[in-house]
Amino acid sequence: MPRPTTGISLTLLLVAGVFLLGTPESGIAQQAQADTAETPAAPSEDEALRPYVIPKGGPFHSEEIAVANTAAIMAWARSGHSDAKSPAFTHWDAEGAIPPACSTCHSGAGFRSFHGLDGSAPGLPESPIPVGGVVDCETCHSPRLSDVREVRLASGVMHPVAGVEAACTTCHQSRTAGVTVADAVGDRDPDTPDPELSFINPHYATATSTWLGGFGASGYHYPGKDYSGRFFHARPVATCVSCHEPHTLKVSTETCLTCHENGNPRDIRISRRSHDGSGNLAVGIHSDIQGLSARLMEAMLAYAREVAGVPMIHDPHRHPYFFADANGDGVADLAEGAPLRYAAFTPRLLRAAFNWKLVTADHGAYAHNPHYALELLYDSIEDLAGPMGADITDLGMRP
Repeated sequence: MPRPTTGISLTLLLVAGVFLLGTPESGIAQQAQADTAETPAAPSEDEALRPYVIPKGGPFHSEEIAVANTAAIMAWARSGHSDAKSPAFTHWDAEGAIPPACSTCHSGAGFRSFHGLDGSAPGLPESPIPVGGVVDCETCHSPRLSDVREVRLASGVMHPVAGVEAACTTCHQSRTAGVTVADAVGDRDPDTPDPELSFINPHYATATSTWLGGFGASGYHYPGKDYSGRFFHARPVATCVSCHEPHTLKVSTETCLTCHENGNPRDIRISRRSHDGSGNLAVGIHSDIQGLSARLMEAMLAYAREVAGVPMIHDPHRHPYFFADANGDGVADLAEGAPLRYAAFTPRLLRAAFNWKLVTADHGAYAHNPHYALELLYDSIEDLAGPMGADITDLGMRP
């Protein structure tokens, strides 16, 4: 199936002020001929006269889109949601179809089927979705999207939504949750390696999971610990589009300047204590989250070596990310030429690894809910420190 072309041609036409029906000699007709140059058959007269907009935004054609909306279309065409060459949309090209569970977020058609926006019954599509789609216009602009009043999180919590928030919440949440980890470890001894345990991946771009905090229960919550709920921020910042321009997906730093002296959210600090033990209060809370994430990774590797008895290495570029290093040489052990997945997870190590990945998968955790991110990281380090005979307070870290 041909891949959708980029939005470059659309941009050139719009900048030139050409957005009208034309003759075969017009710029639109010439572009239509260029875009079908690989097809032996010449376009029909109707096709040659149709205004040009690509990729197709759900069922919409350009003659149905007001010229006033072209700026939004151009912004979307440059965003990650329309990047038809991105791995997020090409991962299944070899198979020729996207599995139903994946299509919900990696195809506009799959999203509409999942919520019943296409007239089908809500739920996972009955069949795989053909490749070639992106997060198109109707993913967020379907007139029926307002009928979606709540979205189920991986934890089982039903979160109320309104309007376009339904689209954001559906896709930008974790695919597994703390309850998934708890079910996997059951009542196993916390420090005994079990080859049946495998790393549980919360997935990627998990902003909703961080934002909803303890209410969403996406992280693994340690018994006896309290976790911050949804991060309400300041009153004007109520939804995703309060900060994110919905078409370019860029953060509007002007929103930050409403209350903060610095418009760069990474430089904003909301705490007068050092959470990562660095003692540096002149940096943004983003730095504390990064520092505590690094400390947790160090603790995980030390625990794997000293308690689980099998050294572990982390490779962020290869699934399932954690691999065995039995001889401790810093190189993953191989099995038939491929890195050998780590098979000595203990329940304690698995819980920590899940929380580490959940926090680091959300690159905006420092703005979405820094309190919840710091709590998950700190509690995970504290839990690992126990069997290694360490006192987390001696390390200077604070919850």
